[in-house]
Amino acid sequence: MAMGINIIIAKRLFNLRSVYSTSLFYSTIPTTTPSKTPLEKQFETWINHLKPGFTPTDVNHALTSQSDPDLALDIFRWTSQQRSYKHTSLTYHTIITHLATSRHYQQAETLVEEVLAGACEPTLPLFNTILHFCCSRKFLFNRAFDVYNIMLNSQDAKPNLETYTLLFNSLLRRFNKLNVCYVYLRSVRSLTKQMKAIGVIPDTFVLNMIIKAYAKCLEVDEAIRVFREMGLYNCEANAYSYSYIAKGLCEKGRVEQGFGFYKEMRVKCLVPSTSTYVIIVCSLALERRFEDAIEVMFDMLGNSRSPDCLTYKTVLEGLCHEGRVDEAFELLDEFKKRDVGMNERMYKTLFNDLQFVCRD
Repeated sequence: MAMGINIIIAKRLFNLRSVYSTSLFYSTIPTTTPSKTPLEKQFETWINHLKPGFTPTDVNHALTSQSDPDLALDIFRWTSQQRSYKHTSLTYHTIITHLATSRHYQQAETLVEEVLAGACEPTLPLFNTILHFCCSRKFLFNRAFDVYNIMLNSQDAKPNLETYTLLFNSLLRRFNKLNVCYVYLRSVRSLTKQMKAIGVIPDTFVLNMIIKAYAKCLEVDEAIRVFREMGLYNCEANAYSYSYIAKGLCEKGRVEQGFGFYKEMRVKCLVPSTSTYVIIVCSLALERRFEDAIEVMFDMLGNSRSPDCLTYKTVLEGLCHEGRVDEAFELLDEFKKRDVGMNERMYKTLFNDLQFVCRD
């Protein structure tokens, strides 16, 4: 029995030595804390710069000093959780601009929703920035008009010229098909009325967008009405104004009137766009007014605008059908001399097409 007791005591002494030696081993290993990332260090530095009782101006300075949008957002969120502090339109404007410019769209959208929910007082610069962000994102198109309606009912963020410029521009980007144009034309009409009702004076750029909207939908009389009203707002029609109307009139079938706008703009030394030139030339050629069409083409080439192959074919083949074959071939050679954009391949295509048409 005494031997059994001695064995038990020996085992316990061994276990105690093992525990002691193990704890002694771990106690000799130096304890290390994980090192901080550069972003964490910068965050702590800026937080330490914000003294107790910091103001929105102090926070705005911290936000504008950051090149990293994630760091700016961390500072914005940390300060919002501090007692006796609330973000203002100034800080929201800065952080939303920073995030949107850096393409952190999801975070920017979250902050936009906070503002629209009443997180801060509405101001015109902030809401125009939000509107710009919504207009630049396709899936936020409808949200842009929600923002606009809030602005209409606000005392401190009433829409101004910048507001309407953003909205008209966003609408015009959707005028890609005729049947779709009519849907959005209603919005253009409504915006135009509201803009006048609250006393916002449009500039040439906005008026041109309205003219373009009407012309795209072939509502050319409305487009001409807006064109004639430009002088009332001390705005002068430019090449875009004339081009939209001349093009719309020709597409509507009112070629003579469209040609008249073209001649009026050329008297003022305004140069039409390439697409406007092409529409006028083809419209004149289809009405068998080849002298006018050729004159416009030479004017087009003289202003470094190159017709496409279809435009050339419309005029040249039209001459052939009128029995003016030799004139068509001579004209083709003259076009080749004047048009630096006509390569050998296009010339041969036009030449072969003329020969084929003449045989018929």
